[in-house]
Amino acid sequence: MNRKISCDCRQGQEKIDCFACRHFYITYDKGFPYGCGAMGFKSRVIPCREVYSSSGFDCQSFASKKARSL
Repeated sequence: MNRKISCDCRQGQEKIDCFACRHFYITYDKGFPYGCGAMGFKSRVIPCREVYSSSGFDCQSFASKKARSL
């Protein structure tokens, strides 16, 4: 699976990737397939893009997922 849907927004020098955020989730709603648990909304586009387009600021709620231990 090719994941090139990351946001063009930047946090510091790193590109924000909602798929690497622990607050990001995929919904069952076809009209709003992406969700952000930290901000409590569902969207048609990746949440970091929605945040940037509506506020003009990068996502402030990004939190890296914890690495899974095997």
